[in-house]
Amino acid sequence: MSELPQLNTDTIWGILNDQIDDATVMQLVWYYLGYRYDSTTGKWDNSAVAPEWRDEYPEPPNFLASRPATMKLTRSIPKEYKQITKEKLGFKGYKLGEFTPRETRRATSANWLLSYLQQSIDQQA
Repeated sequence: MSELPQLNTDTIWGILNDQIDDATVMQLVWYYLGYRYDSTTGKWDNSAVAPEWRDEYPEPPNFLASRPATMKLTRSIPKEYKQITKEKLGFKGYKLGEFTPRETRRATSANWLLSYLQQSIDQQA
């Protein structure tokens, strides 16, 4: 696995503006969900993954290809953070008719990551 970009608003904008490749987007979500790849065994270590994810997805799901996994990611965002990309970044969304399921799923990943970041900041305050 390559070095992941730091989790900050620049990275979130990079995801929303399609400047960060799909593989890196997924690796970021997997990382913050707790999945770790063990290159010596060639297997995923899910011991740090919350049970509600680990039970359903013992290995990290492809969020950009799997609608059920993306729906679960959306549902796992706390209510107060559901609109965080709009509220915190001013992200207007994609124009109707000009976005694809892939872009929608990338936006979901960005929203989840930003909510994760904000929860971390809120817990430290």
